[in-house]
Amino acid sequence: MLDSKKVIAVIPARGGSKRLPGKNTKQLGGKPLIAWSIEAAKKSKYIDRVIISTDCEDIAEVARRYDGDVPFLRPQELAGDTAGTNGVILHVLDQIDESFGYVVLLQPTSPLRSTEDIDQLLESFDEKTEGVVSVCPCEHSPLWANTLPEDKTMGHFFPESVIGKRSQDLPEYYRLNGSIYAFKVDSFVENKGIFYSDKVKAHRMPIERSVDIDTIVDFHIAEVMLENMDNLN
Repeated sequence: MLDSKKVIAVIPARGGSKRLPGKNTKQLGGKPLIAWSIEAAKKSKYIDRVIISTDCEDIAEVARRYDGDVPFLRPQELAGDTAGTNGVILHVLDQIDESFGYVVLLQPTSPLRSTEDIDQLLESFDEKTEGVVSVCPCEHSPLWANTLPEDKTMGHFFPESVIGKRSQDLPEYYRLNGSIYAFKVDSFVENKGIFYSDKVKAHRMPIERSVDIDTIVDFHIAEVMLENMDNLN
């Protein structure tokens, strides 16, 4: 329930990726990586404006080619390695000359998220909800994970309650998948960015649409998933 308030989507795309240089314009499935997020947002029945925040003219040019709105280039203080996403979104909200009720963060590194994922997440808002974030099932139970002591012994690695249990007998855990974050603008600004509380809900997405591209290995995984998406859905 969005109360007929306008929705803005922000796609942050910095030019200086170090782990995978040029990733935002790297070709995936016949189009630049960033184009997947732009097109998914543009097809949403709720999103009124799609803004790409970038410090790179090359990325801006590619974004405009796919009908992305790049009204300005990001200032240098928001373009470095230490620049956070919260500051980028707050900068966009401060610069635009329109009023919006909701802001949606769409990372370009999550190309397999669908328009339906976006719309279903937005539809889960109600009058008491200030934010909704996307999650997916953990690939491996965190109950089977731990830190290692100096001597690397395994005596206390597992809780006794999980020893001998099959994975299907363990509780299902979820993790943030980084794909979609949506907040009421007033709450986002008041908290100076993304926040978590009893008024923030989770929206479940399947693992196959939760690929987050940070390295070349992630990119190749996305290629394989994209090629087989019809069989996975």
